[in-house]
Amino acid sequence: MRNAKKWLGVILAAAMTVSLAACGGGSTGQKGGDSGKSGDQSQATENETRLVACSTGFEQKFSPFFAQNVDDQRFVGLTQILLMNVDRVSNPVLNGIEGETREYNGTEYTYTGPADIVVTENSDGTVTYDVKMRDDIKFSDGEPVTIDDVIFSLYVYADPTYNGSTTLYSSPIKGMAEYREGMSTLSALIGAAGEDNTDFSLWTEEQQKAFWDAVNDGGVKFCEEIQAYFGDESMSMKDAAANWGFDLEDGATAKDFFIAIGNQYGWNFSDMEKETAGTALADLIPADVYDYPTIGVSTGDSAANISGIVKTSDYSMTITTTELDASFIYQLGFYVAPLHYYGDTSKYDYDNNKFGFDKGDLSTVRAKTTEPLGAGPYVYKSYSNGTGYLESNPSYYEGAPATRYLNFIDTQEADKVPGIQTGTIDIADPTYSTEIASQIAEINGLSDPNEFDGDIITTKLIDFRGYGYIGISADNVKVGDDPASEESKALRKAIGTVIAAYRDEAIDSYYGSTASVINYPISNTSWAAPQVTDDGYQLAYSKDVDGNDIYQGGETGDEKYDEALQAALGYFEKAGYTVEGGKLTAAPAGAKLEYQVNIGGGGTGDHPSFLLLKNAADAFAKIGLTLTVNDLANASDLYSSYQTGVAEMWCAAWQSGSDPDMYQLYHSKGSTNYYKINDEDLDDLIITARQSTDQNYRKGLYKAAMEIIMDWGVEIPIYQRSEAYVFSTERVNLDTIPTDMTPYFGWADGIKTLAAK
Repeated sequence: MRNAKKWLGVILAAAMTVSLAACGGGSTGQKGGDSGKSGDQSQATENETRLVACSTGFEQKFSPFFAQNVDDQRFVGLTQILLMNVDRVSNPVLNGIEGETREYNGTEYTYTGPADIVVTENSDGTVTYDVKMRDDIKFSDGEPVTIDDVIFSLYVYADPTYNGSTTLYSSPIKGMAEYREGMSTLSALIGAAGEDNTDFSLWTEEQQKAFWDAVNDGGVKFCEEIQAYFGDESMSMKDAAANWGFDLEDGATAKDFFIAIGNQYGWNFSDMEKETAGTALADLIPADVYDYPTIGVSTGDSAANISGIVKTSDYSMTITTTELDASFIYQLGFYVAPLHYYGDTSKYDYDNNKFGFDKGDLSTVRAKTTEPLGAGPYVYKSYSNGTGYLESNPSYYEGAPATRYLNFIDTQEADKVPGIQTGTIDIADPTYSTEIASQIAEINGLSDPNEFDGDIITTKLIDFRGYGYIGISADNVKVGDDPASEESKALRKAIGTVIAAYRDEAIDSYYGSTASVINYPISNTSWAAPQVTDDGYQLAYSKDVDGNDIYQGGETGDEKYDEALQAALGYFEKAGYTVEGGKLTAAPAGAKLEYQVNIGGGGTGDHPSFLLLKNAADAFAKIGLTLTVNDLANASDLYSSYQTGVAEMWCAAWQSGSDPDMYQLYHSKGSTNYYKINDEDLDDLIITARQSTDQNYRKGLYKAAMEIIMDWGVEIPIYQRSEAYVFSTERVNLDTIPTDMTPYFGWADGIKTLAAK
């Protein structure tokens, strides 16, 4: 839902890798007689175990191509293999055949995969990815996995009518644009032509009428629901659209809003579902019209193949891009699906530009949406009454999993923890909070909710793939007219120095041990995140105006706060403030003695940064600066305040993608550069990092970029919160749970050895 994304201030970097780390599930060790029937796993024979995983709602799109719902992706992912895997910090594993050993949190881990990938930057600016696959992998039906299956999968993702979640078609693969041109979808063509179109050479008048009838009815209702979401009857459709991220003209209608959504998503109705305020678009427009994005219409000539995709042997190929795009490597983390099952082998002839289906017609692929087949660790057996049944794949290339049966069962959020207690499920992924921690402690008979190991439930925390921050607008908090001046930077660093000092106490009070303070503007889950052991690592805003450490270590809380306040006075003085007797008595031109920070605490202070801001405001008052903490009851008011450039300061959170590219957030031309940072050196670092595939080199560039961001004083990193997997202590062999789990490497990535007691 868009409102959820807006609330978090989420920016999703381009990354399509679907990892099993996202799975939530569990294991039980019941033993008994085996019925031998597919899908009937209520009992298991001696030494055969059953895993029961919780889900929160299947759509039954169990296709490696079309699964979109998180639960569907979790389920189908266990039946498939990815061409390329990633490690615990989402760093690509390029030597999958022999494996790569990498250190994480002081422990060495070896990662494998089905292929080796060699990246070569060519003198003409193109980049070639040489892919060599293992020759011993089989699909669960015994058929070998070859490079033809990879090529078939690539062409499905590249088809003009493909409307799944993978965005490989937008990547700079050589010849991709030429292959996709000359064909469009029925919905895109009718949407672009408009309701008054009279040219019916490419579609019928009846099809056009059905389309616009659907827009005028279901489309209008879709946008009216968005408007109603804000609970303000006086809000115009233009303002509702603005709060939803769309810029409309005065007097805009719900239909105008829906057309804007359609244009943004190329009239791909399944993609437009992302903008829902509650009701699915599929429930508002007729099914035949909803399928218009799947109907290809030829509009002219196009290339017969994608020239950058070249088969070199039965188990090897090359993919060439027209330019270096550092994030493209993540596009290679796609599912390798069987041509013989999802396609038509009679329509595959690589040498004659036939790739397993007719271009613009993915009907054979869509026909298998509810019954997946792949080369993954598990085999799909059946789905009924909210439960999906999987069985271990004896021909899995890394060996059959230790646990034979795996079920996914629909579970309400409130039932996840009790479900482990009662034995209904064995591993769950509840939305973690202090309330959940207390509930688990009570079930375990423990008084301390920070004790994670109990006789009934064991909790494993992992860092959430994102972080909370406080932003400062360089345009609105500055000295004079230059937000880039040393005086303006000093003003913002004075504010950041005091606020940063109060982070530990506030985050501990709100989250307890389920969150930690961070010191750089990046999630700790990213491979580019600076580590405490790295040279030059330092606490955020812990240097005074002369570059000396503010804190010597061992200070009490009050001593620390006093030291921060004195350091801030030095920055204020550098900014041009008049300081007399330890107080600010006058502000320089363009600056003020009062600033406001917006926070979305629902009007009740329910926000992890609320306490630290109130404490910082009290501290600022001692030296003559007023910091007003504006607690907004309506989330839309919060994000519209900083997205429109009005806010001086605000509290929000970013969600990180697999690649740490900083362009959108911090480049001077970034679409979500709400900080209004404009630094040529920073821009150069961001662009240079995009133009390299060397991870160590890029990490160094991003560290330098983050130091510039901190020097501008436009962002105060606050916290990294936790998510959790909870396990049945009674039924799961805890020694077989993967150690050091992360958002990119969860229990299912260790499925081969995960076992029940």
